[in-house]
Amino acid sequence: MKFGKRLKQQIQESLPDWRDKFLAYKDLKKLVKLISSFSAVANGPVWKAEAEFVYSLNNEIEKFNAFFMEQEEDFIIRHKELQQRIQMVINEWGLNGSHPSNTNYKEEMGKIRKDIVDLHGELVLLENYSNINYTGLAKILKKYDKRTGGLLRLPFIQKVLQQPFFTTDLVVSKLVKECEITIDTLFPAAKEEAGSHERETAVMAVAGTEGIFRNSVAALLTMQEIRRGSSTYGHHSLPPLNLPDSDLIRSIQLQFPIPIV
Repeated sequence: MKFGKRLKQQIQESLPDWRDKFLAYKDLKKLVKLISSFSAVANGPVWKAEAEFVYSLNNEIEKFNAFFMEQEEDFIIRHKELQQRIQMVINEWGLNGSHPSNTNYKEEMGKIRKDIVDLHGELVLLENYSNINYTGLAKILKKYDKRTGGLLRLPFIQKVLQQPFFTTDLVVSKLVKECEITIDTLFPAAKEEAGSHERETAVMAVAGTEGIFRNSVAALLTMQEIRRGSSTYGHHSLPPLNLPDSDLIRSIQLQFPIPIV
């Protein structure tokens, strides 16, 4: 699948409020085409088009950073609140709590489980947002250098590597792992001996057949796909991605396989 179509698919599968925050890849492609046509004409106004292209790239980066940092801050707060809720339920209705109650404990933990799954899904979508926008920038810059004979890609990618939207390992990736540890520790998937029906019921209860978590699995598979070697693979390509070893993720993948074509 060509990158433009993959990006369009990802935008459609993303959360509605996120859809105008992705790379304006189509507009940038038009600028590259315009610049290359000017380059072929003697004394063409190529410098104006190049300046507009660089200006547009910088605006895109600013857009990515503003959106990413806003989401990151919100996710940090939500994760902290979830950890506090878990401890409160354990202290109140847990086996050694002040008012032990298996019914209340299961009910409240069930609500927390759903909220953790939703948070995990949105975190994965944000990781995918970073990955696919970085990939888009790398591809459009390679296209620019190839068609115009310019040397913009290397210095611009060096700049991108230092941007907040790209440095997901500092916070977002850690939150993803912490959510997975919490899910697998407090809400383990049904044991193998319990049978496939119970396992399917548990998965359906957490995520359902649609929603954020299903989209996050699609995002994980897309990240895995775009990190594989391609015609644009090079020193600044994203490294291969290994999907997280989580019971819940494995269950969703097996129950609802989403092909990447």
